[in-house]
Amino acid sequence: MTVVKEPLAENTADVIVVGAGPAGSTTAYHLAKAGLDVLLLEKTEFPREKVCGDGLTPRAVKQLVAMGIDISEEAGWLRNKGLRIIAGGTRLQLDWPDLAAYPNYGLVRKRDDFDEQLAHNAQKAGARLYERCNVSGPVIDDRTGRITGVTAKLGEEKREVTFHAPLVVAADGNSTRLSLAMGLHRREDRPMGVAVRTYFTSPRHDDDYLESWLELWDRRGPQDRLLPGYGWIFGMGDGTSNVGLGVLNTSASFKDLDWREVLKAWCASMPEDWGYTPENMTGPIRGAALPMAFNRQPHYTRGLLLVGDAGGLVNPFNGEGIAYAMESGQIAADVIVQAHARATPAQREIALQRYPRVLKDTYGGYYTLGRAFVKLIGNPKVMKIAAERGLTHPLLMKFTLKLLANLTDPTGGDAMDRIINGLSKVAPKA
Repeated sequence: MTVVKEPLAENTADVIVVGAGPAGSTTAYHLAKAGLDVLLLEKTEFPREKVCGDGLTPRAVKQLVAMGIDISEEAGWLRNKGLRIIAGGTRLQLDWPDLAAYPNYGLVRKRDDFDEQLAHNAQKAGARLYERCNVSGPVIDDRTGRITGVTAKLGEEKREVTFHAPLVVAADGNSTRLSLAMGLHRREDRPMGVAVRTYFTSPRHDDDYLESWLELWDRRGPQDRLLPGYGWIFGMGDGTSNVGLGVLNTSASFKDLDWREVLKAWCASMPEDWGYTPENMTGPIRGAALPMAFNRQPHYTRGLLLVGDAGGLVNPFNGEGIAYAMESGQIAADVIVQAHARATPAQREIALQRYPRVLKDTYGGYYTLGRAFVKLIGNPKVMKIAAERGLTHPLLMKFTLKLLANLTDPTGGDAMDRIINGLSKVAPKA
């Protein structure tokens, strides 16, 4: 007679969330606040490094406020007033818009500390956090094909553990091994970006505007080439600046260039008194992929929901990922909570199928506009004209800021809001 062992109670939950970045921790927080039993599995140990610009727009600030995070200066957050854009010899400073839906300020904080705060916030809400828990694959029910848990290696000793739950959230980033194991592959027809950045000791560390350089040149050949991307400088308020660049794969030279070298060359062109020189560099140059515009679908299948980078939620207009990671986490949690309250598996499935529809209703049209924008600026001539002439029209640039940062009031608002919302509404929600 074979004895079937029941899974350990500590290894079972209502929901498993894989990955404790902004998407996973936000999902786990909202699920736990609603009373669900949540396992939050993080492969590394906090604090840990993540490649990011460290700048948070008002969309991300709204999410932090909703989760009760202390975002005061005393708690180590640096506020910013808006965006400074530099291109074509012109410098334009744009404040974040005054809106009913979003605050009129952004924030800056290093990702190692930021992610740790969100994970511990989820923990305080009741989520059970396992660090150094490397998920190796899904547990799939042979009869239904649904995911019913995950296998993982836990701790220093890499002890093999199986966790069980009727629902699993993939918040494991661009590589998302869990999604791949469930047969969800990246869509090649969606844009992909790359970001590289480093930190410098600099007198510009307390700048209260995020700075974006729209002209990013490759000057290493016989002719200078304008690249489809932008450079950034974000003061961290701690004596350092985060300096980096984001580039799109719509460029013919995307695969040929060493972006770390492009960053070094760009920094070398800066004024010397800013301090962006090798001897002031406080860490290595690191890079990461930016999966954009729903580049992995469907966002729900057979008990698995995709949030954040795992579902390609990065904004194609500006490369912002944190706000959309957190927003998709909240949306996923809302759907799961409602599904959990249904009486039968069939009714729960109907509720869960709503998740990808809500994502498409929320972002689909806007991301379609973003994909068109990405193709457009992939043409160096278009990029050059936009960079040189656009900044001479402050009203146009105010509109552009709202469009690129996705900052409009959903109802009412001004004429710019209505135009952007209208375009997003009529664009296909692919």
